[in-house]
Amino acid sequence: MSTTFQTAVKKNVSRMQRYGAIDALVQGDETTNLAILVRMGGLRGEFRRHALNGLADCNADAALEELGDDTTIEPSLRRRAEELA
Repeated sequence: MSTTFQTAVKKNVSRMQRYGAIDALVQGDETTNLAILVRMGGLRGEFRRHALNGLADCNADAALEELGDDTTIEPSLRRRAEELA
């Protein structure tokens, strides 16, 4: 697990650090870690949405389609994944 991913999920770091970590995952094309962030129930919605948008920036259509079908995540995130795919 990368330190960037760990920064994105840590509760004791600033919002901006978490956003920066998610942006770094996008730049690194780490689509698997971004999809994990979207699925993380304990992570605030704003960060999950940011990771979801990052998947679109990576052109990760397969991951977005999978998230769109994943009934374990909130319907709003599923709908957004379908829109971005």
